Amino acid sequence: MNDELFDWDDANIRHIAEHDVTPEESEEVLLGEPLEMGQDPRSLGEERWSFAGETSEGRILQVVITMRSEKIRVVTAFEPIRRIKLRYLQSKAGKP
Repeated sequence: MNDELFDWDDANIRHIAEHDVTPEESEEVLLGEPLEMGQDPRSLGEERWSFAGETSEGRILQVVITMRSEKIRVVTAFEPIRRIKLRYLQSKAGKP
């Protein structure tokens, strides 16, 4: 885990584990070439952004983040619905 860029603690590690996602996978998505899905409308008092991307193993994930003390905090990460996966794959292939 990259503690210089990311804000990890037991709470967010445990939460993404409930979705069978590891911190390393979340970081791979965000440090790769993710597709920005925009601001998360479910944000409660803080700005959150959603990204779709791929791990080094080829797993497509959606990762929602916020910024805390100039670090990226993963709020949640999970396998996206089919429509989001297709949108990511089309963007990766250079299709609109």
